[in-house]
Amino acid sequence: MRNIETIKLGVDVEQLSTIITQARTEERAERGLQVARRLTDLAMRIQQKGLSGIEAAELLRQEAERYESEAQEAVH
Repeated sequence: MRNIETIKLGVDVEQLSTIITQARTEERAERGLQVARRLTDLAMRIQQKGLSGIEAAELLRQEAERYESEAQEAVH
């Protein structure tokens, strides 16, 4: 026979689920805001410097690499 000790936590599972869901929603909203700000910055830079289509595409490619790098750092 195994000795199994059951510990009751004073945390309601539904309450915890609600808190986690809310935190995820807030994090998504914050990330969306950050992306919008970065895109606005890129658009302004393209416009102010009068970049060609090829130069603008390169700038967007560099930004995509930045996103990929940040995502990989978050996973590791």
